[in-house]
Amino acid sequence: MKPEKANLFDLPDDLGADEEHFDVLVTGDGIRVERILSRGHATPQGQWYDQDQAEWVALLSGQATLQWEDGQETRLQAGDWVFIEAHRRHRVKATSTKPPCVWIAIHGDLRRG
Repeated sequence: MKPEKANLFDLPDDLGADEEHFDVLVTGDGIRVERILSRGHATPQGQWYDQDQAEWVALLSGQATLQWEDGQETRLQAGDWVFIEAHRRHRVKATSTKPPCVWIAIHGDLRRG
Protein backbone atom coordinates (compact mmCIF):
# COMPACT_ATOMS: atom_id res chain seq x y z
CA MET A 1 0.00 0.00 0.00
CA LYS A 2 1.37 3.41 -0.97
CA PRO A 3 1.65 5.89 1.95
CA GLU A 4 -0.76 8.80 1.89
CA LYS A 5 0.99 12.05 0.96
CA ALA A 6 -0.14 15.66 0.89
CA ASN A 7 1.41 19.11 1.10
CA LEU A 8 0.66 21.32 4.12
CA PHE A 9 0.88 24.44 1.96
CA ASP A 10 -1.65 23.38 -0.71
CA LEU A 11 -4.67 25.67 -0.36
CA PRO A 12 -8.18 24.67 -1.36
CA ASP A 13 -9.47 26.59 -4.37
CA ASP A 14 -12.54 27.72 -2.44
CA LEU A 15 -10.72 29.25 0.57
CA GLY A 16 -12.26 32.69 0.70
CA ALA A 17 -11.24 35.82 2.51
CA ASP A 18 -12.03 35.94 6.23
CA GLU A 19 -12.48 32.16 6.37
CA GLU A 20 -10.90 29.45 8.44
CA HIS A 21 -10.52 25.93 7.09
CA PHE A 22 -9.78 22.83 9.24
CA ASP A 23 -8.36 19.47 8.09
CA VAL A 24 -7.95 16.66 10.60
CA LEU A 25 -4.68 15.02 9.55
CA VAL A 26 -4.35 12.22 12.11
CA THR A 27 -5.96 11.08 15.34
CA GLY A 28 -4.87 8.73 18.10
CA ASP A 29 -5.59 7.93 21.72
CA GLY A 30 -6.95 11.30 22.83
CA ILE A 31 -4.81 13.21 20.28
CA ARG A 32 -5.94 15.11 17.19
CA VAL A 33 -3.59 16.82 14.71
CA GLU A 34 -5.15 19.48 12.48
CA ARG A 35 -4.05 21.74 9.69
CA ILE A 36 -5.76 25.11 9.94
CA LEU A 37 -5.82 27.59 7.07
CA SER A 38 -6.88 31.20 7.52
CA ARG A 39 -6.81 34.25 5.30
CA GLY A 40 -7.85 37.50 6.95
CA HIS A 41 -9.83 35.58 9.56
CA ALA A 42 -10.74 36.85 13.02
CA THR A 43 -12.92 35.16 15.62
CA PRO A 44 -16.17 37.16 15.84
CA GLN A 45 -16.08 39.84 18.53
CA GLY A 46 -17.25 38.49 21.89
CA GLN A 47 -16.72 34.85 20.87
CA TRP A 48 -14.03 32.82 22.68
CA TYR A 49 -12.50 29.40 22.22
CA ASP A 50 -12.79 27.45 25.48
CA GLN A 51 -11.44 24.00 24.72
CA ASP A 52 -11.65 20.90 26.92
CA GLN A 53 -8.18 19.80 25.78
CA ALA A 54 -4.83 21.58 25.68
CA GLU A 55 -3.56 22.72 22.28
CA TRP A 56 -0.06 23.16 20.90
CA VAL A 57 -0.21 25.26 17.76
CA ALA A 58 2.53 26.33 15.36
CA LEU A 59 2.22 28.98 12.67
CA LEU A 60 4.01 27.73 9.55
CA SER A 61 3.32 30.73 7.30
CA GLY A 62 1.82 34.19 7.62
CA GLN A 63 1.31 36.40 10.67
CA ALA A 64 -1.40 36.22 13.30
CA THR A 65 -2.46 37.73 16.60
CA LEU A 66 -4.13 35.75 19.38
CA GLN A 67 -6.05 37.56 22.09
CA TRP A 68 -6.54 36.15 25.58
CA GLU A 69 -9.55 36.76 27.79
CA ASP A 70 -7.41 38.87 30.16
CA GLY A 71 -6.71 41.32 27.30
CA GLN A 72 -3.16 40.22 26.54
CA GLU A 73 -2.20 39.59 22.93
CA THR A 74 0.35 37.25 21.39
CA ARG A 75 1.68 38.14 17.95
CA LEU A 76 2.94 35.23 15.89
CA GLN A 77 4.99 35.01 12.74
CA ALA A 78 6.00 31.98 10.68
CA GLY A 79 7.88 29.52 12.89
CA ASP A 80 6.34 30.64 16.20
CA TRP A 81 4.37 28.25 18.38
CA VAL A 82 2.24 28.62 21.48
CA PHE A 83 0.92 26.20 24.09
CA ILE A 84 -2.68 26.81 25.15
CA GLU A 85 -3.82 25.10 28.34
CA ALA A 86 -7.29 23.55 28.44
CA HIS A 87 -10.00 26.14 29.15
CA ARG A 88 -7.70 29.15 28.61
CA ARG A 89 -10.14 31.34 26.74
CA HIS A 90 -8.71 32.88 23.59
CA ARG A 91 -9.66 34.13 20.17
CA VAL A 92 -7.95 34.86 16.87
CA LYS A 93 -7.76 38.62 16.63
CA ALA A 94 -6.25 38.78 13.12
CA THR A 95 -4.55 36.70 10.43
CA SER A 96 -2.64 37.80 7.35
CA THR A 97 -4.09 37.49 3.86
CA LYS A 98 -0.82 37.46 1.89
CA PRO A 99 0.52 35.04 2.73
CA PRO A 100 -2.39 33.17 4.25
CA CYS A 101 -1.80 31.50 7.60
CA VAL A 102 -1.01 27.80 7.68
CA TRP A 103 -1.13 26.33 11.19
CA ILE A 104 -0.52 22.91 12.68
CA ALA A 105 -2.49 22.25 15.86
CA ILE A 106 -2.16 19.28 18.19
CA HIS A 107 -5.03 18.79 20.67
CA GLY A 108 -5.00 16.39 23.58
CA ASP A 109 -4.06 15.70 27.17
CA LEU A 110 -0.83 17.67 26.74
CA ARG A 111 1.62 19.18 29.20
CA ARG A 112 4.60 21.40 28.50
CA GLY A 113 7.84 19.43 28.46
